[in-house]
Parts: sequence; structure tokens; C-alpha cells
Amino acid sequence: MTVMIKLRKGTIQHIESELYAYHDTKKEIIRLKNEILHGTGRRSDDNAGGGRGNLPGDPTAQAAVMLISHRKIEQLERIVDAIEHVVERLPAEKKKVVQLRYWDRSKALTWDGIASAIPAHRATVIRWRDEIVYAIAEKIGWR
Repeated sequence: MTVMIKLRKGTIQHIESELYAYHDTKKEIIRLKNEILHGTGRRSDDNAGGGRGNLPGDPTAQAAVMLISHRKIEQLERIVDAIEHVVERLPAEKKKVVQLRYWDRSKALTWDGIASAIPAHRATVIRWRDEIVYAIAEKIGWR
């Protein structure tokens, strides 16, 4: 058993909210990348008040630099990568906890409902949740 540092309540809630929003976050990353690649987003005017610039334009390179350096995309990808990294390595019953608690919104099961669906004891399921949240926090680097 590994030693887990104590996470702040707000951090735990934030990670759980990221788990709930995982699929929406993936869609948001795609949307932001499409805005950059297809020019539907806002463009900044680097030549404020000047005439035509003397450097040739390279929209492909500009799009590549934007994709690499876009802070929001970078942050969202770190969160999605951490969630995927942790969930992919979970045993089947722990994956089912994530699926039932965070991703299957049609059922909205309580901890008792999740425990009976797995089947496991309620305290065990909650302990697994804590382990999953702590692993994601460690992967992202949050405390």
C-alpha cells in the first residue's frame, strides 16, 4: 500500500467534478483545436496601427504554435490524460465504480446502489473512489 498525502476537500471536489465532466472536456478540447485550425476563433492583431507587415504569413506554422502553446488546451489535456491514465489501469470493478458514479448519468446511483451493482461493501466502494481520486491528483500534480 502506498502512502497517500492528505488532499484538501476542494481538491477532491475539483477532481470529482473533472471526472463528471470528462466527456465534455474531451469535446471542449476538440472544439478549441478546431477553432484554431479553421480560424473560427478570435484572431489578435499583432500589427496594431501599422501597415502591411514585411514578413510572409505562415498560417500552418501559426496554427501549430497556437495548438502547442494554448494554455487552456494544455490544461484540459493534462486533466484528460491523467484521468485516462488512471482509469485504464484500474481493475474491472474499480472501472465500474467510475462508470456508474461519474459517467453513467442516466442511473445516478447512490453509493449503496453502486455497491450493490458491483457487488461490494459500501465502505469498500468509497475507499476505491478515494484511491482513484488520489491517483488522479498525483498524476496531475495537485495537492
